[in-house]
Amino acid sequence: MAAAYAHPLRSLSTPLPPTLVSPAKRLPQTLPLIIAGKSNPRISGRKLRVAVIGGGPAGSSAAEALARGGVETFLFERNPDAAKPCGGAIPLCMLEEFSIPPELIDRRVTRMKIISPSNLTVDFGKTLKPHEFISMLRREVLDSFLRSRAESAGATLVRSLVTGLDLPSSNSSSYVVHYTSDGSRGSLAVDVVVGADGANSRVAKFINAGDYACAIAFQERIKLPDDKMEYYENLAEMYVGNDVSPDFYGWVFPKCDHVAVGTGTVCSKQNIKLFQKGIRDRVSPKIRGGKVIKVEAHPIPEHPRPIRIRERVALVGDAAGYVTKCSGEGIYFAAKSGRMCGEGIVRASEGGERMVDEEDLKREYLREWDSKYFTTFKFLDILQKVFYGSNAAREALVELCGDEYVQRMTFESYLYKKLADGNRWEDAKMLINSIGSLIRCKVMEKDMEVFNDNRRVQMLV
Repeated sequence: MAAAYAHPLRSLSTPLPPTLVSPAKRLPQTLPLIIAGKSNPRISGRKLRVAVIGGGPAGSSAAEALARGGVETFLFERNPDAAKPCGGAIPLCMLEEFSIPPELIDRRVTRMKIISPSNLTVDFGKTLKPHEFISMLRREVLDSFLRSRAESAGATLVRSLVTGLDLPSSNSSSYVVHYTSDGSRGSLAVDVVVGADGANSRVAKFINAGDYACAIAFQERIKLPDDKMEYYENLAEMYVGNDVSPDFYGWVFPKCDHVAVGTGTVCSKQNIKLFQKGIRDRVSPKIRGGKVIKVEAHPIPEHPRPIRIRERVALVGDAAGYVTKCSGEGIYFAAKSGRMCGEGIVRASEGGERMVDEEDLKREYLREWDSKYFTTFKFLDILQKVFYGSNAAREALVELCGDEYVQRMTFESYLYKKLADGNRWEDAKMLINSIGSLIRCKVMEKDMEVFNDNRRVQMLV
């Protein structure tokens, strides 16, 4: 049995031991019997083996935590050089928590503007403290760094596309990961699988984890003339309105030598290019003379999957559905969920010495995650439903964002990833002002419709 695990990664062009290749309708029976809870047996002659599928922030963070904890870890990534379409904003707390080197940061945003459908503009950064900022970086840079760190911790990077997963037929069976690399096929027998392969997760499909609604994000990277780029040196902009998205927002985020201009939607995905034209029209004077250097699109999950753990398979990051409503933020929650899952497996397996089961994964990862972040996700879900449903509601949102108390509560929650402790009197005033703004802007809605009709006529002319 020990010999079967001596060389886990082989091409199928080389004969494999029976324990690594599963005949039709039969899975390898190589692992010790799994018994729930503290009675899980010790593993003899090797360590717990985990396959992490997907090498983004979620997968790399999981792989690093697993490898550092003594677990034999394999990190599968089909295209390490690819750049995922992403705004690239990360909160301040992530820099320290995940030891992100300052040289990875393209821009430190200290000013943010939010622009309403009628072009009411609010400076949304007046309450930032001198040391506070929003980090803007490129995903290809961050992802490469996190993968390299996972490798340094002891994880084995497998540059391959995962094509299949054989599920165990009993508690004593292993999972078998099938993959292709440079035209050759291979298989790997493992004890646990962590699915970190994004919104279109194959791992989720393999375990029938259920579907969820996905938004689509569309983004153009635009290289600007120096004078235009100087304007966005430390400034990010958010635009709301039916012209840029019926249920999300458009953005202009600064990068090292270009800006990312994009938008997203869940309810009208077929019109995403029309909404991209809308955001470009809104920012046209500021990006005039710019050259599009890259066009990107990617699905974004709208809510957690119905099932995030099944037996010895756990989902993290976008695969689990950990993207917040309102902001569409996912990088921090991807990395955090990956790390929490990896650390949970290490604890449950006592550093890779014991087998784990579904209850272990739920106890050490899923329940911890839900207790920490369920309220945050639910709160942002409610906010999106209230303020993103119509142009009148969006006008109310921008109006409210001019309030310094609202700004302070928003940035404290975003930068440090916890619901900020507010003042009861100020909270009451904020609630009253929110209701007042919604009522006032609802009354203005007919005027807004006339405004938008005139804008569309002008665009056609």
